[in-house]
Amino acid sequence: MNVYVFPNLDKQNCREVTTEACRILDNEKVNIFMEERYCKAFDKLDFIHFADEVKCIQTSDFIAVIGGDGTILKCADAASVYNKPILGVNCGRLGFMASLEHTELDRLKALCKGEYTLSRRMLLKIEIIPLNGEPLVFSALNDVVISKCDDCKIADFEVSKSGQVISSIRADGVIFSTATGATAYSMSAGGPIIEPEMECIEFTQICSHSLFDRSMVLSPESVISVKCRCNYNSHSVVNVDGNIVYRLSGDDCVKISKSPLRLNIIDIAGGSFFTSVNKKLMRPLKGFSEEI
Repeated sequence: MNVYVFPNLDKQNCREVTTEACRILDNEKVNIFMEERYCKAFDKLDFIHFADEVKCIQTSDFIAVIGGDGTILKCADAASVYNKPILGVNCGRLGFMASLEHTELDRLKALCKGEYTLSRRMLLKIEIIPLNGEPLVFSALNDVVISKCDDCKIADFEVSKSGQVISSIRADGVIFSTATGATAYSMSAGGPIIEPEMECIEFTQICSHSLFDRSMVLSPESVISVKCRCNYNSHSVVNVDGNIVYRLSGDDCVKISKSPLRLNIIDIAGGSFFTSVNKKLMRPLKGFSEEI
């Protein structure tokens, strides 16, 4: 078995957790691959094969992501393109997509024995169509957010499905998420929690100037078009999975639909999503200085 280990060393204790995880996998006769940029950080682990990112992905049977949900999002695009399952080990605060907490590394032995299930997740396809220029295409595991910039006082959004306007609102922004992303920004903006294997597109408004600001759950076959108009000489931006990818002008259009790509997330613990909801949403978060 070959494993591509992708750590986020900006996370507290991630280096120690990664070292322990690699030792466990090595004891289970697993071949471990890691990007060359981590060579100095893990130079004492002489059993690790260091290579470029593409070789690491192509060679691996799955990807072990050690960090938080944001770290998983960084790997999601490449993992879906190469059809490689992701195992998340949480060193962050919430970790809804992670199957294991950093205190549960012994369960990696079950992975090597094939004792796990796969959670198949839908992705969004985002197509930005400028008035002048070639379209830009992105994929999102969590969400796409279209929101006004700081230089914009007022933003009007028109949301259409198959040519029919379903919402025309004044707001700070709009969120379109997958079921996986329902526990992220959309939930913070008042959207519902959705079982992550469901295929749908959730539409949530951000600080809408309206008496009707309920979220909508649309079918996965929906093709959604969004236009945004701001006050004079101001702008809005498109944010895909936490990254600003484009600055919109008034005549640009953003289309959102189901991506042909899918992402498989490894679940060792069994029912880890509902465990996360019960443990991490049904109680207050600890202080910033305390470990989650």
